[in-house]
Amino acid sequence: MKREKKPPFLKSFGYAFEGILTGIRKERNMRIHTAAMILVVLAGTILGLSAVEWCICLILFGLVMALELVNTAVEAVVDLVTEEKKPLAKVAKDTAAGAVLIAAIMAAVIGCIIFLPKLLAYVV
Repeated sequence: MKREKKPPFLKSFGYAFEGILTGIRKERNMRIHTAAMILVVLAGTILGLSAVEWCICLILFGLVMALELVNTAVEAVVDLVTEEKKPLAKVAKDTAAGAVLIAAIMAAVIGCIIFLPKLLAYVV
């Protein structure tokens, strides 16, 4: 049995970036997460986040956006396998979406903890 040759290292990065761009182009929620990330970066720059606060924000960006891409992949695979309404297909799609929702809610809560005191100090 002949082993399939893996693509060159840099080419695999190209595939990954293509996947990210496809997610942004085709998934409304990914565009929302991207817009939120841009707004947080702008607000963080204006309000002067500390290095630790930036690290927390970056971890949360990565978590939420990576989960959104995994959710998109799960939905695509389920749709590829079956067009019928099947209970397990629903479980797969709903739990993947739930993972994104939990991460996004926690990111929003943490964002409030980081940004609200800074916004209040900036306004007052």
